[in-house]
Amino acid sequence: MLIDASLPPAGLRDIPAIARAAEQAGFSALWSPETMHDPFLASALIAEYTTRLQFGTGIAVAFARSPATMAYSAWDLAEASQGRFILGLGTQVKAHIQRRFGMPWPDSPVNKLREQIEALRAFWRCWQENQPLDFRGEYYSLSLMSPFFNPGPISHPHIPIYIAGVNTGLARLAGGAADGFLVHPFHTPRYLREVLLPAIEQGAIKAGRSRADVHIAATVFAAASPFERQFVRQQIAFYASTPSYRPVMALHGWGEQAEQLSALAARGRWGDMADLIDDEMLGTFAVLGEEAQIAEGLAERYGGLLDRLGLYLPFQPGERDEFWDRLLSALSA
Repeated sequence: MLIDASLPPAGLRDIPAIARAAEQAGFSALWSPETMHDPFLASALIAEYTTRLQFGTGIAVAFARSPATMAYSAWDLAEASQGRFILGLGTQVKAHIQRRFGMPWPDSPVNKLREQIEALRAFWRCWQENQPLDFRGEYYSLSLMSPFFNPGPISHPHIPIYIAGVNTGLARLAGGAADGFLVHPFHTPRYLREVLLPAIEQGAIKAGRSRADVHIAATVFAAASPFERQFVRQQIAFYASTPSYRPVMALHGWGEQAEQLSALAARGRWGDMADLIDDEMLGTFAVLGEEAQIAEGLAERYGGLLDRLGLYLPFQPGERDEFWDRLLSALSA
């Protein structure tokens, strides 16, 4: 199992030092989330200041971008890093796409993301193999690529595409069309085993692929201190309030609590939500224990389920270095 790290919400000036430290520590990959900063800009700096570390967008919001802009960015990052870049994509939820990014929400998020993946690869084939650009679908019609706008072939043209998801539709899409699936932090091992992995396998079989063709990566909750436990309670409550994420709660018989959390969120009562996450829920979603016990707990829960594992806790050099060393020593493949 590969052990990955996530960038903290840092400005661009801080990225080089974090990237170098992550590579020196022995992480397999460093992921750039799209929360407060653009993940592609951070990725360019990681490419420049490391030599072995894989890195990727974890995730870039696909519905906020055109396939062309993503294709150009990924192509340049793959070339600059000699093939170390992973393009991680996610749909986000309807409210953010419409009200934060000002973009339309598709009738079928799964079908639009599928088209975006196919369009990305159409651009890359055009540039690498000097083929005409000819992609036509429900959401995109792409047929113009003059030499002035064609960056041409690169030495590492296969760019892995990972997609993120919570529910079975995107899991099946990953099985059929992606190189990897980024399991949302809001999951449980049971949900992963009983719901997501079978859906990925269904998608793979339908597309004539194998389940082994799809790398499974997850960001997981872990908490050692009372402060961290409370933080994780808050995050679980926040995610559980999202209506489209309710199947995770329903699997464990917590559908009523999910509805209560949604009602609290709708009234802006964010401070009250964590109180609904009891100890049983906390222990189901998160690995708990002293720092020395976290690695053992992660191995017990996720051994045989994941190809890549990272913690929801971002990597910050100089903070908890002994913890990260212990984790990497215990879990790295």
